[in-house]
Parts: sequence; structure tokens; C-alpha cells
Amino acid sequence: MSNDLIAKSAMDRRIAEIITPAIEDLGFELVRVRLMSGKSTILQIMTDRPDGGIEVDECAAVSNAVSAVLDVEDPILDAYTLEVSSPGIDRPLTRLKDFDAFEGYEAKLETAEPIDGRRRFKGELAGIDGDEVLINVEEGTIGLKFDWLSEAKLVLTDELIKEMLRQRKSAGALNEDRFDEIIETEGSDEENN
Repeated sequence: MSNDLIAKSAMDRRIAEIITPAIEDLGFELVRVRLMSGKSTILQIMTDRPDGGIEVDECAAVSNAVSAVLDVEDPILDAYTLEVSSPGIDRPLTRLKDFDAFEGYEAKLETAEPIDGRRRFKGELAGIDGDEVLINVEEGTIGLKFDWLSEAKLVLTDELIKEMLRQRKSAGALNEDRFDEIIETEGSDEENN
């Protein structure tokens, strides 16, 4: 099965290969990795607990571990800023199991190629069936092969916010301003030039 939603470009996939063991050793999962080059280069890593709810200090631990392995493997040529974050409430759905876990919530899905003339689908997730993601759209329930998807994310709804806060409360970590906190560290390559 392709992992394109976690890591899209060849470089993202290479980075994912390098950092995944370090992240999993700490007991977390890689949700998404994106290397973005503009005026400056930013490596965005989204990580979470297998059962959800990563804390800021845990993002910092992931950041340190990831920095260490990237310094050794050194796949990124430019100086870059590493951003490690939790997925946030309207999180991207990057793995088949995410579509199962968030069944009943509203999502926006996009396919790489048009399916019956359209690429964007918005509706309520209806679980998974084999390698297909089921979604209730106006016309009824449709199945989209996971491999067809190019982008997928939850839609911020009151139900979703309530559920996330309920999970946080039961985890004893209710602090709403920590949902999208980002830990930034500078990665530098100056010494290698």
C-alpha cells in the first residue's frame, strides 16, 4: 500500500524512512512529513500517540530524536527549520486506520485523478472496507480506494471539537491552547559546506 498521504514527494518519503524508527522508538507515530522550500526551508513533522493526544513536551522529545538522526543521515542539503507538531483538531487523515478511527465525522477528501468527473468529496466518514475509504456524500455512500486519495482531512465541526475535548478530559490533559503548539528547532548544515 502506498504511503503517499504521509509523505508525498520522493524526498519526503526518504525523510520518513529515516525518522520513523526514531519516532516509533519513543512510542509515537508519524502522521505526516512535508519538506517545504521557499525563502527558507521548513521540515514539518506531524506526530501523535497511537491512541491520540500528544503533549508539547513529547513533541520536543520527538524533535530532539529526529534532529539527531537527520544530522547523521543528512538528507536535506539546505539549512532548515524543523517544526514538530501534533495533528490538531481538523487533522489530516493519512493512514487507512485514521478513516476507521474517525468514522461518523465530517471530512474533505481529494483524489489524484477525477472519479466520475470529480476530485473533491465532502461528507461523513463511514469507515473502511478493505482498501476503500467509505464516505456518505449527497448521492449516498461511496467507496474510494485509499490509493486514489491525494489529500484528506477532518472538517472542524462542533461535534469534532466536543469529542476531542472529551478525549482530552478523560486523558486528564484538558488544555485547549496546546492543540496546535509547534516546537521549532533550527537544523543547520553550515559546517558541512
